[in-house]
Amino acid sequence: MRFKYVLSEVMVGLWRNVTMTVAMIITMAVSLTMLGASLVLYKQIEAMKGYYFERVEVSIFLKNDATDQQQQALAEQLRNDPMVKQPVTFETKTEAYNKFKVQFKDAPDLVKATKPDSLPASFRVKLKDPKQFDQIAATYRGRDGVDDVLDQQRLLAKVFGVLGAAQNMALAVAIIQGIAALLLVGNTIQVAAYSRRREVAVMKLVGASNWFIQSPFVLEAMFAGIIGAVVASLGLMAAKVWLIDGTLKPLTSLLTPVGWGRILWMAPILVGIGAVVSGVTGWITLRFYIKK
Repeated sequence: MRFKYVLSEVMVGLWRNVTMTVAMIITMAVSLTMLGASLVLYKQIEAMKGYYFERVEVSIFLKNDATDQQQQALAEQLRNDPMVKQPVTFETKTEAYNKFKVQFKDAPDLVKATKPDSLPASFRVKLKDPKQFDQIAATYRGRDGVDDVLDQQRLLAKVFGVLGAAQNMALAVAIIQGIAALLLVGNTIQVAAYSRRREVAVMKLVGASNWFIQSPFVLEAMFAGIIGAVVASLGLMAAKVWLIDGTLKPLTSLLTPVGWGRILWMAPILVGIGAVVSGVTGWITLRFYIKK
């Protein structure tokens, strides 16, 4: 009987304040979408770091006038270097130019302006410990026939720095939206409680417990939070289908794929966050309100 009464009060409260309930759901949906996107981006960046940092190479570019003797001496030293993971790969000028044409096939003017002999030959090596790049650079930079030593990890660090900034921005927006959602939840609960102040007063007079009085309002807030979380989850799924795997796919070809498992796992997390945060906010708001 009590459960039916509480449930009916929840439905009545939602209908009485339908516009504020819709506003609360929308605000929760936006904030949880941003939070979910930032969490997915965070996990994706971590996965990409592990994927690419295991495959990074150190490129030792040769001068255009490097002799065969210098090249062979350098190859022998690399094969015997304890810091270098074998085998060592040598890329000729022709191979470098062919790879360049494949990578920039969508920019024919750039390919046409690049001469076949303008790209240097290079040794591509992997380190047993990627943190030893400075030692490798000090060893081989300045040797006869060596033009420059480049660490791909440092280039990737700049890319991940940009992605990390985007992640932090999304998280900051999610926090701001979350604060707005909490304020809206508290305000909606106060309005709902005020509209039923006579019923609340009667229940207090007949000895109803605070839990019994508060439960319909808390459930209203939790309902809005759960619906907002469901909408946010559907938004992430739509972004996966139409943006990540659709419109933005050419731009994300160099990124590790975002699996459905990561998106689907966010749904219960967002529902839990939406329900708990909304319910706790409503309960705290009512504790102060009912004591008045």
